Amino acid sequence: MPIEWLRAMPSDSLGAAYAGFLQAHSFDPDERSVVQFVDDPDLAYVMTRYRQVHDLWHVLYALPPSLLGEVALKWLEAVQTGLPMCGLAAVGGGLRLKLKQRTIVRQHILPWVARQLTSRVDLMSVYYEREMEKPLSLLRQELGVELVPNVSQAGS
Repeated sequence: MPIEWLRAMPSDSLGAAYAGFLQAHSFDPDERSVVQFVDDPDLAYVMTRYRQVHDLWHVLYALPPSLLGEVALKWLEAVQTGLPMCGLAAVGGGLRLKLKQRTIVRQHILPWVARQLTSRVDLMSVYYEREMEKPLSLLRQELGVELVPNVSQAGS
């Protein structure tokens, strides 16, 4: 998705929020490395799609690309994808957190993740490219997105 196209979206849309996120953090989704060590083409596609939606989920869940935000997102990815590497990254990243941030994980993020276990929406199957013009708040409502409390104000 060209960044210019995303920037042209309505200001309250997923596309505009995604463009703002990419620009604010100097991210370029096209710079992600190619999936390696996966021989099955279908599985390679799933892994590629997982990488593609990672930054979109940051936007969808209003999670900053800080260590705490990444830990929260990795917990969500573990629940959504079942990939062991996501759970390992969440635990490993959690070990690097400061005491205050570990408290946030214990009191807010883990209960939030537990509530995500009952989600009926497979976020990997959402065709985000068709949702770019939709208001972000409406998309969150349609997908049943619950924002995790106390992550954006906790720092990195």
